[in-house]
Amino acid sequence: MIGDVHGQGDDALMRLALEEAQAAAEAGDIPVGAVAVLAGAVVGRQHNRKEDLADPTAHAELLVLREVASRLGRWRLPDVTLYCTMEPCSMCAGAMVQARIGRLVYAVDDPRAGAAGSVFNIVESPALNHQVQVTRGVLAGEAQAQLAEFFAELRQRRREKGLAVALPSGNL
Repeated sequence: MIGDVHGQGDDALMRLALEEAQAAAEAGDIPVGAVAVLAGAVVGRQHNRKEDLADPTAHAELLVLREVASRLGRWRLPDVTLYCTMEPCSMCAGAMVQARIGRLVYAVDDPRAGAAGSVFNIVESPALNHQVQVTRGVLAGEAQAQLAEFFAELRQRRREKGLAVALPSGNL
């Protein structure tokens, strides 16, 4: 186990995910972090690593699912709660359904690619063999501010290099 968090609520656990998101931003990746909790203990922590690994699938959620499955020696994770700073995309939401995650807690909606209710609702689809319990909006303001700062800095760096600045605003 990575660390005991028993007795701490969703806010405290989302703050750990925000720490992971900050690590992604510092590495030049979109600031998304994910933390997995089982029976009051953190069993996985990851952040986006697409740039670092040159891997389009290196989203925080997929990386933490892989970490937890390996650590626990099983792919079914119905007793795991996943804390994410941003609503998962369709790839990550599908992986959560496949892993049978029990609960998803996320901070900010993604109106462009969200798959937990914003654009699609894969995690709660009655057409699938598993539905994930979802809690939305935990520390949304802090996650939104983190994203806005990252994209503002990225736009500024691109301007300084004379590159096109067609990046999303911080209002994802």
